[in-house]
Amino acid sequence: MIDIRVFQFGLLGTGLMALAMVSAMAQTAPQGGNAERGAKVYQTNCTGCHALDANGVGPAHRGVFGRKAGSAPGFDYSPALKKAGFIWDAAKLDKWLAHPQGFVPGAKMPFRLMNVQQRADVIAYLKKESGK
Repeated sequence: MIDIRVFQFGLLGTGLMALAMVSAMAQTAPQGGNAERGAKVYQTNCTGCHALDANGVGPAHRGVFGRKAGSAPGFDYSPALKKAGFIWDAAKLDKWLAHPQGFVPGAKMPFRLMNVQQRADVIAYLKKESGK
């Protein structure tokens, strides 16, 4: 027979662990993207390869929201990205920026933006610059 005090203590411990996990997750979640901060992050991290209006090492970004992956005019995409078949939105850009090759194996982009808030900010900036 189970001692009720041991059972209650176990439930309390489980509840406290769940509360701690939820609290930790809330602290790491982005507060929502800020386009102004995103412009700064973009300038620092992205402009070595990308620009809004011209292809470079990477494709132009203006209009990326709502555009089919691998379809910016005049850019030589990897076969993997050409075949990806999805439309860029915030969720897909977040996965892409976090780990391009993990999201689209065979993609050429080597850079990963690891900071969750910075990704949200860059996505807000790209959305604004896409007129969305």
